[in-house]
Amino acid sequence: MATMQVEQDLRELAQERKLAVVNEVKAILESYHREKADLIPILQAVQGKLGYLPKEGLKQIAKFVDIPESTVYGVATFYAQFKLTPVGRNIIKVCLGTGCYVRGAPKIIDELESELGIKAGETTSDLEYTLETVACFGSCALAPVVVFNDKVYGRMTPEKAKEMLKSKPSALGQSKEKQSA
Repeated sequence: MATMQVEQDLRELAQERKLAVVNEVKAILESYHREKADLIPILQAVQGKLGYLPKEGLKQIAKFVDIPESTVYGVATFYAQFKLTPVGRNIIKVCLGTGCYVRGAPKIIDELESELGIKAGETTSDLEYTLETVACFGSCALAPVVVFNDKVYGRMTPEKAKEMLKSKPSALGQSKEKQSA
């Protein structure tokens, strides 16, 4: 019986979340015209507000600009800036350009994956961290490079990456004493 109640609660929570998304997207759409040319700015605005592009939002946008959902989905998946799943509050990007790669970027990724318990391209279940890789930041003189919440860390090592995580207030590696203080 408890399991049935939990399942019912989860369904209700999902429905409330869906309704909240619909209302947020509706509010954003009110500031746009129903023009196809507004598609990318609308997608950017929705992602800016929600942190990603939920399925319900894509459906609303398609209806609003009067284009097929598949077209909206195609645009959202074509551009790397758009995310279809929630991302973490902290975004970690590791450069995999040639300079960074040969200077140890794969080892840094291995360390971050181990510390966070996720693979590159994933987000922790608590939505605290997202680990991404990028082709090149253009900061080859600082290789290997990691960007943590828009702060650039050059000459990164696996050990420095671990310390970088520990230095963040919400980092996973904190001791229980620091968390309770």
